[in-house]
Amino acid sequence: MNQERVSILGVEISTIDLPSALGTIEHWINAKESHYICVTPAHSIMDAYYDAEFREILNSSGLTTPDGMSIVWILKIMGHKEVGRVYGPDIMLALCEYGLEKKYSHFLFGGEPGVAEALASQLADKFDDLQITGTHSPPFRKLIYEEDQAEIDKINSANPEIVWVGLSSPKQERWMAEHLGKIDAPVMIGVGAAFDFLSGSKPQAPRWMQRFGLEWLFRFLTEPRRLWPRYRKYPLFVWLVLMQMLGIRKNPAE
Repeated sequence: MNQERVSILGVEISTIDLPSALGTIEHWINAKESHYICVTPAHSIMDAYYDAEFREILNSSGLTTPDGMSIVWILKIMGHKEVGRVYGPDIMLALCEYGLEKKYSHFLFGGEPGVAEALASQLADKFDDLQITGTHSPPFRKLIYEEDQAEIDKINSANPEIVWVGLSSPKQERWMAEHLGKIDAPVMIGVGAAFDFLSGSKPQAPRWMQRFGLEWLFRFLTEPRRLWPRYRKYPLFVWLVLMQMLGIRKNPAE
């Protein structure tokens, strides 16, 4: 099942909404195909603009979804009126519910110590009979081969259909690309801060702020020191996209 993609600064974004993403995931699971999904906001596009290797990882995914509202608005201006936001916490909740009748099983990989377990507890409380077959919070350092293999074995022995990866960007995307073909699960989904938000470890922006594209502001106000290097790129992002739309500046991949 191929999804149309549109280039934003060289990153091929899937022109989808949440229901079509769920349908694509169901197809992969039924067909026993292995793919990873990159839930992609503007700061990830900016990282990829300057990093060809990371750009290739995003462009080699099964889906690279429009996470931020700015991405959705850009795609709609480009004529893709069907596009909707596919946001990490939303796709996690929607897929947990969608997969209940189908008995999809889930593995939670990521977060600081204790966060994956707290997330598993929150999801189990929200969705009766949800199958979470394992959790693991890896150390925040490069693993030696034996440690990495032990994590692969732990995930594969749990036999999930879906592996949720919460390592923050770009680490989670690199991890998924490196482990495609090693992880047996049909689907790996990088959802970053969804682990923190849905576990209750960090506050989530109100829905009205999300709808108006102001989630970045809420997050910046709660974690200014950590997030300033990320969000200071946004004015340049707007300028580069405008130059792309006007045909003045080509994408890096071109």
